[in-house]
Amino acid sequence: MLKQYIEAIEKNNIVSKTDINGIITFVNDEFCKISKYSKEELIGKNHNIVRHPDVPSIVFKNLWDAILAKKTYKATVKNLAKDGSTFYVNTTVIPILDEKGEIKEFVAIRYDVTEAIENANKLAAKELELEQLNLTLEDRIRKQTLKLRELNASLEKRIKEEVEKNREKDRVMFQQARFAAMGEMIANIAHQWRQPLSELSILLYNLKKSCKKNDIEKLEEYYKSSQVVIGNMSKTIDDFRGFLEESKNTKEFYVENIIKEAISIIKETLKSNDIKINFNNKYSIICSGFPNELLQVVLNILNNAKDVLSLKKQRDKKIVVNLKEQEEEFGKSFIIIEICDNGGGIKEEIIGKIFDPYFTTKHSSQGTGIGLYMSKKIIEQNGGTIEVFNKDGGACFVIKLPKRLK
Repeated sequence: MLKQYIEAIEKNNIVSKTDINGIITFVNDEFCKISKYSKEELIGKNHNIVRHPDVPSIVFKNLWDAILAKKTYKATVKNLAKDGSTFYVNTTVIPILDEKGEIKEFVAIRYDVTEAIENANKLAAKELELEQLNLTLEDRIRKQTLKLRELNASLEKRIKEEVEKNREKDRVMFQQARFAAMGEMIANIAHQWRQPLSELSILLYNLKKSCKKNDIEKLEEYYKSSQVVIGNMSKTIDDFRGFLEESKNTKEFYVENIIKEAISIIKETLKSNDIKINFNNKYSIICSGFPNELLQVVLNILNNAKDVLSLKKQRDKKIVVNLKEQEEEFGKSFIIIEICDNGGGIKEEIIGKIFDPYFTTKHSSQGTGIGLYMSKKIIEQNGGTIEVFNKDGGACFVIKLPKRLK
């Protein structure tokens, strides 16, 4: 049985023996395998033949102090193989005593932890790299936030200049409408970022779990995914900056592109709320006017539909957008944009008030009642109309605009 015990230890561990001076008297096959030395090269040599130059002398002093005091020594040791490669072993050195209690020899039992140590080092390096990446992200956010503040300041100045041209009665209302537009803009940035921030949070959580499991492949996967998410978040700021810019001159644009841009801005928020959106377009319509104003109106209506549907527990939540052209008498041509949802519709007692200023069914932290009022004002100032009615279990907004805006 003793022989079997010895065989079991030797087959599953790295074993060596030395005399009291540290000269090797025995090594098993596992020792030769990991050190790349043969038994003939090891027997009779000092055990420091596998000592790694990076290991401080104090480590070996502590080892000898312990075992010469007839104590068992345990540590994780970095060693150097014959071919110059590094290996790590968890080591237990035991003094063997004779009948008189004197040290006769030392037995060392080890097991290989090289892979675990190397993985831990890689994890530490990746954690440092991720930390640097986070610092870079924070710097980018600060810079882009400063740009947004500058744009907002510029927009506020333009608002004040425009308000002075209107009647005294409308001055405060118009200014508030513009600020509401800015609020919607910031809200859209928040919506656009909420999903990637959630993804990033999940990735970092999975990253933490992979660190604990020493799963390098998963770590690399989550790390690369985090870089993609962060890059997309940075691009979002540039997209919204273009939205904030205001042009004083009319220009020609494709209406379908404005609708697609609005859908693109809100698509991640819709996805996170399990809302499907369909854009039905059989026409390629060129319009003359202010594309950003139309984008603002479409985006406001889509946001309202999203807010309603996000509170519903129904499975098939959807928004349908239709674009068509309508010819009327006297040769006038109009653009028709329909935006309909299946969120239950608007109560009949309030449907006639939703375009009124300051009227809102939302909590004060979510809405000011300015968005739809401002949308109606924009459409009407450009010779169009906007109306709403309930249809097929939901609300349906219809925007009608002349192809050539004022």
